[in-house]
Amino acid sequence: MLMNQTDRRILQIALPSIVSNITVPLLGMIDVAIVGHIGDAAYIGAIAVGSMIFNLIYWIFAFLRMGTSGLTSQALGRRDVAGVSSLLVRSLSVALLVSVLIIVFQEPLQWMMFRLVGPTADVSPLAARYFSVVVWGAPAVLGLYGLSGWYIGMQNTRIPMAIAIMQNVVNILASLLLVFGLGMKIEGVAVGTVVAQYAGFAAALMLLAPLPVDVRGRRAWRRIVRSALSLSWTSGWSDMFKVNRDIFLRTLFLVAVNLYFTSVGAKQGAVVLAVNTVLMQLYLLFSYVMDGFAYAGEALCGLYHGARNRKAFSGVVRRLFGWGTAMVAVFTACYVCAGSWFVHLLTTDVQVLTAMSDYLWWSWFIPAAGVAAFIWDGVFIGITATRAMLLSSVVAAAVFFLTCLLMLPSMGNHGLWLAMLLFLSMRGVMQTAIYRYLPL
Repeated sequence: MLMNQTDRRILQIALPSIVSNITVPLLGMIDVAIVGHIGDAAYIGAIAVGSMIFNLIYWIFAFLRMGTSGLTSQALGRRDVAGVSSLLVRSLSVALLVSVLIIVFQEPLQWMMFRLVGPTADVSPLAARYFSVVVWGAPAVLGLYGLSGWYIGMQNTRIPMAIAIMQNVVNILASLLLVFGLGMKIEGVAVGTVVAQYAGFAAALMLLAPLPVDVRGRRAWRRIVRSALSLSWTSGWSDMFKVNRDIFLRTLFLVAVNLYFTSVGAKQGAVVLAVNTVLMQLYLLFSYVMDGFAYAGEALCGLYHGARNRKAFSGVVRRLFGWGTAMVAVFTACYVCAGSWFVHLLTTDVQVLTAMSDYLWWSWFIPAAGVAAFIWDGVFIGITATRAMLLSSVVAAAVFFLTCLLMLPSMGNHGLWLAMLLFLSMRGVMQTAIYRYLPL
């Protein structure tokens, strides 16, 4: 595939985003590695449970990033400077409100999440101590969601990448000091995580480009903040509410599918659960790369949609699918030729490796099944076609649960993987069909 100017712009946004995505799970891995040297397996379980809970909570509020990205890129395309700044203030305002609610209602939230995850008796009190500290990082995490979405909308993914790397460095240093220097054990890991979260949030705030100046040469802070915080729907809150509502509901369907997938795997025994967990790492590896191209779609499609440049918009969509096709070829070849080697890197358990031989071939179809959904998500977020995203997720989730109902009794875990691949495929199929009818 010969590269043109559009490809270069896509890669300028996608590559830093891919690096950022790969560093995200490192925060949890660092915590596990540190407590793994304390000497009690319960600490590892507590970190695993705590990380899972917060990943789930924050995933539900991912609309703070996605909604901000699409609206900001469109405002930038319209050269609406005040609108761009107002969107940032609105996003941070919503992030602050949500995070305050999480902190205020942390006890019932913890009770509900523990009931959902079901930690064992030895892990539960340690996980509760971890939760009670890390929950105070909610303003930083959700605020950084808004800032990251705004930076992506402004066509700048280098800053989120630098912040993600910096957070990992801070987390390592802070956690090592608190755990091994001050002997704080799991509280030290939790505090180190929160310190890293606020360090990232503070860095993102400090790296903000100067707000635009008005025609009189004075900064527009008061005017922008007053406009952004206005409760009038005509001030722009209505559009943000509709976009965020659709993304929030869409995320709930994705969460439901993933939770059910994990739950059904767990009911089939520890070996099957381990097999599914390892195979999902292959899906996550592909998703980290494709999310980078999705972010490029958000930024560039939103920009050209806002500028009403249909030719450039269509060019970006075509090139994104070109890159998607290339990634499918690369990842499919890797999974077919080296999937077994990758599995052996993740586990040496004989039972898991033996069972894996029956299921590894499902991973060969993950890239082809999921590629369209990733790319269309980026395009649809960029043009804020969030109702279409919600509709495709509803239909895909219905296909998933119907397939599970029909196939699990006879196919077992194979039926579960068939349902998951159909879910991924159906999202892409639905969005491809809907795209033809969108008013662009």
